[in-house]
Amino acid sequence: MLLPAKTEVARRLRSYRAWERVMLARPGDRAVRATFEDCGYTLCVLMGKRCAREAADAAEQYLRAGADTRLLRGGAPRRNGVARLAATRPTLRLAAER
Repeated sequence: MLLPAKTEVARRLRSYRAWERVMLARPGDRAVRATFEDCGYTLCVLMGKRCAREAADAAEQYLRAGADTRLLRGGAPRRNGVARLAATRPTLRLAAER
């Protein structure tokens, strides 16, 4: 299984936690709830989990794990001895994420 970039996991986990706080402060706001659920879904896809809470826990464990974890699991796919990096597009940051 390919492992996601730790920087992307950290960014998505921060976003999820920020929107979680906003959603708990304003539980009746449908737009906030929708954004929070979108963040949770993205984290689920990134971490390969079905539940946002499980995905957040998995992300925290993954970020705490040492760099040796990748080596034990086979590391990133390589072509001619060079690791392939996936390009990601920048995401917009909302006031709740700062």
